[in-house]
Amino acid sequence: MRQFTTGDLNKQVGDVTDAASREPVVLTKHRKPRFVLMSYDHYERLRTGGDTRTAHQTAEMPKQHIDLFEAEIDRLSRGEGYGDES
Repeated sequence: MRQFTTGDLNKQVGDVTDAASREPVVLTKHRKPRFVLMSYDHYERLRTGGDTRTAHQTAEMPKQHIDLFEAEIDRLSRGEGYGDES
């Protein structure tokens, strides 16, 4: 999560609000986190519970996720790094 000072907000409102449109940003005052600025859509998803992401323990992980992890582990064990074409 990006951080800006409250002074940055005053001086660079366009940059700060542009960053907040992509993800929540932390606004600091006297080097301490004080506020979070986010898009209205993100706020609504939080407020209404509309975020459909889920978390699983590994023992409960869906088969399709296990398959993705295993394929990636196999690819990396063959020495293919991130960004390499398979």
